[in-house]
Amino acid sequence: MPNTKDDVLAGITVSLAMIPEVVAFAFVAQIDPLMALSGAFIIGLITAIFGGRPGLISGAAGAVAVIFVSMISEGHTKGMLFDQPVENMGFFYLMACVVLMGVIQVLAGVFKLGKFVRLIPHPVMLGFVNGLAIVIFWAQVKMFSHKTLEVTADGVKTYISTFMHGAELYTMIGLVLLTMGIIWGLPKLTKKLPAALTAILVTTFVVVGFDLNVSTVGSYIIEGGGTGLKGELPTPNMELWANLPFNMDTLSFILPYAFLAACVGLIETLMTMNLVDELTETRGNGNRECVAQGAGNILSGFFGGTGGCGMIGQTVINIKAGGRGRLSGVMMALTLLTFILFTDKLIEQVPIAALVGVMFMMVIDTFAWSSFRIIRKIPKSDAFVLVIVSAVTVIFDLAIAVFVGVIISALVFAWESAKRIRARKRVKEDGTKIYEIWGPLFFGSIQAFNNKFDVKNDPEKVEIDFVESRISDHSALEAIFNLVEKYEAEGKSIRLKHLSEDCKALLYKASPKFREVIVEAIDDPRYHLAANPEEFPKSLSEYKLL
Repeated sequence: MPNTKDDVLAGITVSLAMIPEVVAFAFVAQIDPLMALSGAFIIGLITAIFGGRPGLISGAAGAVAVIFVSMISEGHTKGMLFDQPVENMGFFYLMACVVLMGVIQVLAGVFKLGKFVRLIPHPVMLGFVNGLAIVIFWAQVKMFSHKTLEVTADGVKTYISTFMHGAELYTMIGLVLLTMGIIWGLPKLTKKLPAALTAILVTTFVVVGFDLNVSTVGSYIIEGGGTGLKGELPTPNMELWANLPFNMDTLSFILPYAFLAACVGLIETLMTMNLVDELTETRGNGNRECVAQGAGNILSGFFGGTGGCGMIGQTVINIKAGGRGRLSGVMMALTLLTFILFTDKLIEQVPIAALVGVMFMMVIDTFAWSSFRIIRKIPKSDAFVLVIVSAVTVIFDLAIAVFVGVIISALVFAWESAKRIRARKRVKEDGTKIYEIWGPLFFGSIQAFNNKFDVKNDPEKVEIDFVESRISDHSALEAIFNLVEKYEAEGKSIRLKHLSEDCKALLYKASPKFREVIVEAIDDPRYHLAANPEEFPKSLSEYKLL
């Protein structure tokens, strides 16, 4: 059951960890940090209230942000080619794209497409978790550097990263270890205090009290070209409607990005939801979460924010801090807005080292360390999928990794299933040859299926018994149809027996010819219960299969 105090404290903790990551993603997409923070507030609030997974934290995520980079750049260029040039046109395209992304996600929820996340195999889940933990870890390592903005003579802006060294590096490492030590050790002393939030506060007091010259949230934003966290309450962006041309050219430009962002957002959200299901031993509603994510993105676009989705890092922090109910997500959003509007000077003093320490502990908790133990015990194909998904997640992105993992798993399953097709042959007293087929008949197994038959040398009468087989697809239908024609071309009689009702329906629909060769009204030979009441056993123990 959700605990109000735990939800409130967890929400505050997550909001502190949310700010630097959202700001970092804003720099990746080359947008104003306040635009990303506004999106994080709106999406986080809507999904917390209406989403299908209490405890799941949503915001402006990097997996979605990277998709918009090229669109924004190209959008700026398109804007300068208008009859009346518009500066920063890419941002208006971005907001329209976020709205369209949300519409696609709402439709996915309405048509109940969220259930397809069940097709994602467990090795893909493990690979996704491990790969994402590595990505988050590497993102925190980058925090051990300074960004310097350089502008060339022709106005091109370039960020130069310089890694910390000397006393500054050692101080940063010390503060990170202090934060991690508190998070690790405090629960062993008492669980009444939220470990992550306490660690952030203690580390901040150390930095302020000893006047340490370290990177803080405020300096990090300024290094990236921002002006600070002070913002205004998000309001509908009327410039969008004034500057955006509503025509097919705009739709064709933003649609591919919107569709890809919607897919990536839903996959990351639903995968994160599954992870929360496992951590909390409860079950969320994927389709409801799709609708809530879409509604959040639509509102974010209208109010000048960027797109987002479920964030696994912040979600794990929330769950580990005791956040189980919707209140934790609501508190995260409201606290984030409060920080932006009223406590900008205080939050800007929080050292980046404290937030990095929290994220490092989250990485340790997120990574599936058990995968090292089981990798030699599971099938080699599953181990291969686990490693590939982890690598693709790190090198490319989550959506590509999941698609690759599912495709490889499906191909392996098809290959293994194709090898299971069997045919047991016997001859009846009247000379009829019977082929008893075992295993699934589908595109992968039809070649092995065809090789079981000897059309030229078989007797005049042939029966194919499908009692232990299923006809799964069009390739199987075509294979059976061709086999029937081959036997009939040789002047031989062929009959198909013990087909299930759904298999017979498929065959009848495919060709009326099958009505001539399928044997109807025949009992399943695997079992037969006595039909005469007088033959029923007197006691349950006397029941048996005949």
